[in-house]
Amino acid sequence: MALPNVKLLKQRNLLGSPQARKVALSRQPLNEQVAERLRAMIVNGEMEVGKKIPFTEIAEKLGVSLTPLREAIKVLAEEQLVELTPNRGARVLPVSVEETVALFEVIAEMEALGAKLAAERMTEAELAELEAMHAEMREYYETRNLEAYFEVNSRIHAAIVANSHNPVLQHTHQKMNVRVARVRFIAVHENERWEQAMQEHEDVMQAFRDGDAERAANIWRVHLQESGRVTIGVLRSKEQEEQASGAL
Repeated sequence: MALPNVKLLKQRNLLGSPQARKVALSRQPLNEQVAERLRAMIVNGEMEVGKKIPFTEIAEKLGVSLTPLREAIKVLAEEQLVELTPNRGARVLPVSVEETVALFEVIAEMEALGAKLAAERMTEAELAELEAMHAEMREYYETRNLEAYFEVNSRIHAAIVANSHNPVLQHTHQKMNVRVARVRFIAVHENERWEQAMQEHEDVMQAFRDGDAERAANIWRVHLQESGRVTIGVLRSKEQEEQASGAL
């Protein structure tokens, strides 16, 4: 279970008392909880790229000591989300165009396979769960709640792979998913792409209802490829802007 998102809790009036403002903890090992929350903060931009991570401030925000926070940071360093430098602390690593191109080449084919197998193998209960998540995501899309939309969207992508009932595919996808989620979040910010992506979700759900495995795979492959195209375009523009400002 991930640590709750503070912004969403505020929106739902669940942070009314001073005691409740510190993030609640579950029975999951503490360093894993902290790592999950830090991943979410990196994905949605709460932790700025390149800047030194303020350990004390984040520990206070999460309501934990520095020890589990340091352990969590080491995990994120292994996942190539942060860089640890002796005597200088840690910083969030930037996302490069080259890495993003490579990630989407792999994830598009991986999730297309997941969609194909899910269309062939998922149970009625699993399809019903997907339908519920899809309806929830559509509601957030219609109300333009980007953060809530992306959270459900990420669960849908993971659920489709889980519904492939292929443990090797699922394990490999989980290992990559954090880095992929980070770059996919960039694409969702583009309004035109957001509309297209929502339609692709509608289309893949219809393919699942029809049990059309090849169509589900093709829709999902294009979905990831298009998200990659938009994300890479955004990153290239940012790189060009930074190079131009650096040349002044």
